[in-house]
Amino acid sequence: MSVYHRVPPSSFAPRRATSHPLVHQYQRPAPVQKLPSVEGNASARCHSSPSIPRLREAINSLDSRMASLMSQRHELETHLEQAVRLQSPIHRLPNELLASIFVIGVLGIKDENPVMVPTLMLVCHYWEEVVLDTPVLWSKISVSPHDSLEKARRKLSRSKSSPLDISISFGPRLEHLNTVTEQIIHAMDLFRPALWRTKSFSLNVPTRPQAHAALSRCQEDAPLLESLTVQVYRSQDDHYSSPPLPLFRGHTPRLHSCSLTSFNFGWDTRLVSRLRVLKLGGYFNGFVPSPSTLLGILSLCPELEEFALRNMSDVDSDSCYPPSFQEIDLPTTSKIVRLPRLSRISFYYSGIVFTRQIMAQIAFPNLESLEMCYLENVTPILQLLYTQALTRLPLQLLRIESCFFNEPKLVTLLRKLPSMTRLELVDVEDASSSLLTSLSSSQPWICPKLDTVTLDGCTSLDWDSLRTFVESRLPANSYPRYQDARAFRSAQVATTTVSASAVAAGYSRSSKSKFAQHPQAVLPGPRRIRSIDVTRCSQISKEMVQWLRMYIPEVKCEPAKGVWGEPMMP
Repeated sequence: MSVYHRVPPSSFAPRRATSHPLVHQYQRPAPVQKLPSVEGNASARCHSSPSIPRLREAINSLDSRMASLMSQRHELETHLEQAVRLQSPIHRLPNELLASIFVIGVLGIKDENPVMVPTLMLVCHYWEEVVLDTPVLWSKISVSPHDSLEKARRKLSRSKSSPLDISISFGPRLEHLNTVTEQIIHAMDLFRPALWRTKSFSLNVPTRPQAHAALSRCQEDAPLLESLTVQVYRSQDDHYSSPPLPLFRGHTPRLHSCSLTSFNFGWDTRLVSRLRVLKLGGYFNGFVPSPSTLLGILSLCPELEEFALRNMSDVDSDSCYPPSFQEIDLPTTSKIVRLPRLSRISFYYSGIVFTRQIMAQIAFPNLESLEMCYLENVTPILQLLYTQALTRLPLQLLRIESCFFNEPKLVTLLRKLPSMTRLELVDVEDASSSLLTSLSSSQPWICPKLDTVTLDGCTSLDWDSLRTFVESRLPANSYPRYQDARAFRSAQVATTTVSASAVAAGYSRSSKSKFAQHPQAVLPGPRRIRSIDVTRCSQISKEMVQWLRMYIPEVKCEPAKGVWGEPMMP
C-alpha cells in the first residue's frame, strides 16, 4: 500500500538566483525604519508602567522590611556579644568567689596603690552588683579632710554587720580648729552605735581636748577591738589632763595592739594588758610613766612581741650623773619580767637611765631586732645584751643612731651574735676602723651571717679598713682576697686538690689532717655583703664607691651636704 506524503507549499515557490559571495559584501544597506513619534511612545509608557503611589508603597514596604532585619541583626549581635563574654573565665566564676577576689585586691594586698572600690564598680553592672553585695569591701571607713561624713555614712550602711576598721585622722595644723572639733564629734556620734563590731580604731587629732572629746563617746563595749591607736600631735600647749575612763567600759578582750602618743589615759592597766604590741611616745610635762609603772604593764603582757618607747622629754639624762654611775648596778625593785616572745625593741630619745632600768628588769631570750636612737651613752645596754647573749640572744638587727659607746664592748657583744644579719650605725663617731678590722678577722669570724651594713654619717672610718672588710667577706677564691693573680690561681689549685682527696678518702681520719692544712677549703666562710650604705661619708670618694659596686650588689651613697645643700664629697 502506497503512502503519500504531503509536500509543503514552499517547495513550489520560485527559487531565487544565488549570487557570488562577494556580491553580499556590496549589498545595499537596509532602509532605516521610521521611528515612532515621541508622543506615541510616551502615551504607550503611561499605559504600560505602574502608578506612582504603588511605587512609593513598594519602597516603604522595603524600608520597613530592612528596618526589621536591622533590628533582628542588632538583637543577634547583642546575644553573640553576651555569649562571647560568657566564655571569659572571670564571668564563669560564682559571685562568692569573685567577691573573695575583690576583697583580696582591696584589703589583702599591702600596697601603696591598692585597688579602689569605686574603680571596680565602674567596670560593668555585674561587678557593681557584686561589690554592693559584699559588705567586707565597705568595712574600712575613714573620716579626714579628704573623706567626708556622708561618704563614711554610706560605707557604714553598706558594711551591714561586718567588722569595721575606723580611722579619724586630722593633721597637726590648727587652722579652723572649731570646725575640726565639730567634725570629730559628729564622726564619733556616727560610729558610736557600731563600736560593738569595730576591729581597729585609729584617732589622730591636733590637740588633747579633741582626743578626750572623741574618746568620751567610747563608752560602749568593744568585744572585737584588736588594735587601738591614739595620737595627739600638740600636747604641750594644753593642760587638759582628765582622761575619759574607762575606755570602752574596760571590755576589750581581743585587744592585742596598742599605740598611744601623748594621750593621757591614767595608765589604766585594763587598757594595756594582754598585749602583743605596745608603743608609747610623746609624753611631756610630767606625764612620763615611772619605771615601776611601765614594768607593771609589761608584766601584764607575757605574750608581748614588740615594744617601743619614743620621745620621753623629761626623763633623766645621763649627763646628770657622775661618770662612775654607769659602772654601778641600779637597784632592782622587782623581780625579772620574762617576755619569751619579745622579738623587737625600739628606744628613741627615751633617756639612757630610764631605758636601762627597763632593760635591766626584763628577760628577752628571743629578741631579734633592737633599735637605740638618741640615747647618749648606750654602753650599759650593750652590757645587758652581752649578759643575755650568754644564755640565748638570736639578735639579727642592731641599729645605733646618734649615740656613743665603748667600741671594744660592742665588738665583744658582736662575738656573741652569730645570727646577726644587719648592722646599722648612723651618725656614730665611735665607730672607728678597728671595728671593721675586728669584723674582718677570721679567728673566729664575727657575725658570719652579716650581709647588710649601714655606715651613714660614720666619718671616723678609713678606706683601707672598709676595703679589707669587704674583701674578707667575699666568697672563697675570689680574686680580691689575694694580692696577685698567681696567688689566686695557686689557691684555686690547692683547694681543688684537697677537695678531691677528701671525696676520694670518704672523709676519713687521714683526710682531716689535710683539711687542717687548708682551712679555707674546709671551714665555711662568712656570708657575702649584699648591701652597704656609706651615705654622708665624706672620706669615701667616687672612685671608692665604684670599687664597692664591683663586689657588692647594692651600694647606697649620697654625698654629705653643706649648709646650703651643696654636695661635700670630694
